[in-house]
Amino acid sequence: MTVENIPSLYEWAGGAEAFERLTERFYEKVVADDVVGPLFAHMDGDHPRYVAMWLGEVFGGPARYSEERGGYAHMLGHHLGKAITEAQRRRWVNLLADAADEVGLPDDPEFRAAFMGYIEWGTRLALANSQPGASPPRRAPVPHWGWGVAPPYLG
Repeated sequence: MTVENIPSLYEWAGGAEAFERLTERFYEKVVADDVVGPLFAHMDGDHPRYVAMWLGEVFGGPARYSEERGGYAHMLGHHLGKAITEAQRRRWVNLLADAADEVGLPDDPEFRAAFMGYIEWGTRLALANSQPGASPPRRAPVPHWGWGVAPPYLG
């Protein structure tokens, strides 16, 4: 397999449809959860779709979140001042992993390591950026996450 033939994480996951299934199921779990649910009590009905757009862009799909929603600066604005706790961050991660299993995201070790690597990194950044007095950079690119050191084995 050559580098040119390695699919993006977005492609490997199943594209926009897969991320939309993921975020729909995930936010069903979130709103019913007593730990992380309160953070989303006033969630816009389109929030799952917007998060699917963000994840799609991060994992190598079209730059829809940047083009339609304002990119990193817009995402950052949703976290500032929220005072997310470590318990909430961890529950968010666990619920997302559960939703990924339930909707059939690829479960091969290479994909899940890359996927969960971003989720850990992103939620830890969101936790830090959400704290009172935090002053993160207001402008940054949307991260682009790849396979890391273990591309998928296509046999």
